[in-house]
Amino acid sequence: MIDITTEDELSKYMMQIEQYKEQIDQYEYQAQYIQAAINDYNKAKLTLEQIKDIGKNEDILIPIGGGTFISVKSDDVKNVLTDIGSGFVMQKKSQDGIKNIEKRIEALQKTYQKITETIQGLQNEANAINEKAQEIATK
Repeated sequence: MIDITTEDELSKYMMQIEQYKEQIDQYEYQAQYIQAAINDYNKAKLTLEQIKDIGKNEDILIPIGGGTFISVKSDDVKNVLTDIGSGFVMQKKSQDGIKNIEKRIEALQKTYQKITETIQGLQNEANAINEKAQEIATK
């Protein structure tokens, strides 16, 4: 039979484990969002790399998402318009646009790494508390 003090302690541990699970879920959601952004930037980079050397008035297929493409005639693929923040865009050479995308991917990958490390740390802490709770419950 578990006494009231032990029951309170066990209840406290269970509440902490639940809080860790909620935090882990939030970080996993952020990680999924960041991974989707990385995938999006990789698609943009691949598209730029494939079309940067195309001449004027050539037919090209541009991916618009969902496995759907549009056929367009090239005009000026040596330059791209790239987001510089707050809804503003700036014209850059295609190669500079690719470098900009690579920097964004690198920053996102670092953030993703930090989030996965945080998740691992939270999981370790939750496991340690779970072990304490199991010790109490088996006494």
